[in-house]
Amino acid sequence: MSLCTLKEVLSYAKDKKAAIPAFNIDNMEIIQSIFKASEEEEYPVILAVGQAAIRDGRMALLAAAARAFAEKSPIPVVIHLDHGQSLEQVRMALDCGFTSVMIDGSKLPFGKNVRISEETLKLAKAAGASVEAELGCILGVEDDISHDDNKPFLVRTEDVKAFNEAVTVDALAVGIGNAHGIYKGLPNLDFERLSEVNDISKVPLVLHGGSGIPADMIQKAISLGIRKINVATEIRLAYVKGITGAVECGDFYPIANAGKAEVYDLVKGKIQLFKNGMVK
Repeated sequence: MSLCTLKEVLSYAKDKKAAIPAFNIDNMEIIQSIFKASEEEEYPVILAVGQAAIRDGRMALLAAAARAFAEKSPIPVVIHLDHGQSLEQVRMALDCGFTSVMIDGSKLPFGKNVRISEETLKLAKAAGASVEAELGCILGVEDDISHDDNKPFLVRTEDVKAFNEAVTVDALAVGIGNAHGIYKGLPNLDFERLSEVNDISKVPLVLHGGSGIPADMIQKAISLGIRKINVATEIRLAYVKGITGAVECGDFYPIANAGKAEVYDLVKGKIQLFKNGMVK
């Protein structure tokens, strides 16, 4: 299976009443672990490149590595720009062969969010790629991206309706109390709001801040229309845990392989959860 778009894998998720994982990739070892687990589970995967990796100059390198693995993989693979910050960054990602881009206009006034999403759609359509947009605020901090927690953060149903009428993206990330990073205590997700949004949304819904959400909440979110779930912090913590535990051996490959093993176990478990008991 060659690379595919976000729209294609989300259609699969909708048919199966499941969710597709979007795992942030930051190095070769993480990519290897994700492919190993996804291929064993025979399940589509989204490889997301985040803002920290981009600031570190890794956009093109990670995209090239992901494409090389995808060309030899039997599973559907999406290379996705996470929290795209500008149209210029979207262009850069598309030039690197990304098959999906997110434009994060959630901090902008509603009208400007619509307009930058429209411009992103034009760029992506020309490249044969998909587009994800965002409404509402995702709390917490990841890759230095954050919102003012004093502002209303729950997505508004009227905004979802108006946004869908104005622009047709392929996926919509919504704020329902979810947060980037690791939660302090039990996440406070507003499932009633999610249900209301799902009833009126024309496009698949995305849950950011998937790291640390309990399994029962994940399953409920999937039952209420979440079709893509982002996991970044847990991936990084798993890799660091593995290499830290093995660092005393002083040998590069055993250390790297320990990190890979931790990421593999995490990814395997997340995929099995996100499948949500789906039947092939």
